[in-house]
Amino acid sequence: MDSTSTGRPLVVRYFAAARAAAGVPEETAPGGGSLDQLAEELAGRHGVRLATVLEMASFLVDGVAWHDRRAPLPPGATVDVLPPFAGG
Repeated sequence: MDSTSTGRPLVVRYFAAARAAAGVPEETAPGGGSLDQLAEELAGRHGVRLATVLEMASFLVDGVAWHDRRAPLPPGATVDVLPPFAGG
């Protein structure tokens, strides 16, 4: 996200391979953007390993599956990053 981002910060929680790639279980990120913008911000912080996970991940925003990666995220939302899980 760029310096024009507005809104309350987001809380980003990582699970499984996303947590391993980020190196942290949770962090905050600037609000005011879309999921694509958030992914770009997070990949810039943590590198190509997390970027790869983010491309394949599913996301929950305040507990609801979020499919439109270009839609604005709600201010102050909690975003869960869920990589593909093995098994059934």
